[in-house]
Amino acid sequence: MNTNNETALGTMPVGKLLFQLAVPTIAAQIINALYNMVDRIYIGRLPGGEGPLAIAGLGIAFPIIMIISAFASMIGMGGSPRVSIKMGQQDYDGAEKILGNAVTALIALAVPLTLFFYLAKEPLLSIFGATDNILPYANDYLSIYLLGSIFVMFSLGLNSFITCQGFARTSMLTVLIGAVLNIVLDPIFIFVMGLGVKGSALATVISQGISAAWVLGFLTGKKTDLKIRRKNLRLEAKVLLPVIALGIAPFIMQSTESLVQITLNSGMKRYGGASADSLVSVTTIAISAMQFLSMPALGLAQGAQPIISFNYGSRNMDRVKKAFRLLFVITVAYTFGIWALSMAVPQIYIYLFSSGEAARQLSVLGRPMIRIFMGGFLFIGAQYACQNTFMALGRAKISLVMALLRKIILLIPLALILPLFLGTTGIFTAEPIADILASAVTTGVFYFTSKKLLVYTPGESEQGNPAEEEMKA
Repeated sequence: MNTNNETALGTMPVGKLLFQLAVPTIAAQIINALYNMVDRIYIGRLPGGEGPLAIAGLGIAFPIIMIISAFASMIGMGGSPRVSIKMGQQDYDGAEKILGNAVTALIALAVPLTLFFYLAKEPLLSIFGATDNILPYANDYLSIYLLGSIFVMFSLGLNSFITCQGFARTSMLTVLIGAVLNIVLDPIFIFVMGLGVKGSALATVISQGISAAWVLGFLTGKKTDLKIRRKNLRLEAKVLLPVIALGIAPFIMQSTESLVQITLNSGMKRYGGASADSLVSVTTIAISAMQFLSMPALGLAQGAQPIISFNYGSRNMDRVKKAFRLLFVITVAYTFGIWALSMAVPQIYIYLFSSGEAARQLSVLGRPMIRIFMGGFLFIGAQYACQNTFMALGRAKISLVMALLRKIILLIPLALILPLFLGTTGIFTAEPIADILASAVTTGVFYFTSKKLLVYTPGESEQGNPAEEEMKA
């Protein structure tokens, strides 16, 4: 095994190490977000007034895309912290067994997901809020995108196993290669070849395919510390079930994003009246902006994960605490800055996705709504730091509860109840209320539980890692 990365994880100054791991990871998160951002930016500029409807179509299709990504994250983000912990415990065979099981699990999930969504896509899109004008665009995009589901599963699900070894730059290249290719191919397929939203989907599938090939090439090559080996591809319950237990939290966080978008879009269809199409467009823009702007904070948290997991596995609590404190301060400062920008000039998000008269009309409708929607963003940094630290420590149960809180327990019920009194404004208002309450609860729970969680007692390593004990339970 190459000991350079594990030596750095255990000895390099935390601030410098976090910077080295977080910068490429943040870049990777931002670049990964560009897949859908670029699609929407180009599609929003389709001629003949198609742009807003096409953006709305992608917004309606996006929940299905998010569900597929959520399954990839369940395996990737559930397995990578356990790999880091195993590496910290010097159990490299156990780490490679987790990696091998993850590969097989991603294949086993991709096939039925592709078949189900392809056969059921049209009725699902109608349920998700597609009007008669929007449905053709959503259907055209998904018909092609779903054929590349396996590429998405591999590129997203396996890339975490590169990051957790300390190869953050290689992880960044995974998404950089695909995103740059997507940016180049999008205008060619959409405008030059005249394929519209179908061209956008085709560009994405090709780009994700190249990214998947890159990931597999690295994890089977000479530079990686952990390799995909044939002997580890056979699924074992004792290996896979703890991965799923830890990955349930990120799965819920991503899949509930799709459920949130379904709830918001269907609400706009129900309460929007003659403005329903435009409101769905504004909703898509607001959600796209929030997801994109969340990427640096999430990338920072993922950059901190190998540091926290490795040192937790080796019982170096001082480094775990330093990494968390630095993560917390930076994420809170970042989300506060984005909140201030969103309150001052919310219309910049609309003009990013649209242009001309269509943008002006959407801006009049959407400016106050986006300001409301982003109202709780300044508190999200605290939740991201605490939520991802729970995951890095292997605390599956707490992480799951906190993941359920924001979207399932708070946001969706609020988005269903508030419009009864406030109309479409109530749908947008649900987001900041849920963000503020969930952030407060998550931070409070972390503060009280961390006092016990991050205390080392002599002989604890012989008694067993508390994260392992929780996942066995």
